Amino acid sequence: MIDIALKLSLIILAIAMLGLVYRLVKGPTTPDRIVALDAMGVNLVSIAAVLSMILNTSNFLDIILLIAILAFIGTVAYAKFLEKGEVIEYDRNQ
Repeated sequence: MIDIALKLSLIILAIAMLGLVYRLVKGPTTPDRIVALDAMGVNLVSIAAVLSMILNTSNFLDIILLIAILAFIGTVAYAKFLEKGEVIEYDRNQ
């Protein structure tokens, strides 16, 4: 029974990923695209976790952590770029 639920959740996550790809490509504004990209990172973490449970292995846990960290850093960098226009500030006056 749990196997059926895991496979169904994997299908639902794949459909959600398709919706997020559509929002990433067609998004009317840049913040919409950034939110879609962040949600895709969360969705990838969920897909890797469900696959880890289906395959009954713990080898995906490092991948899950890496995807989550990269998605967070990417979202913060995009937000800083939108707010200030640059990601890394080079202030040579100090």
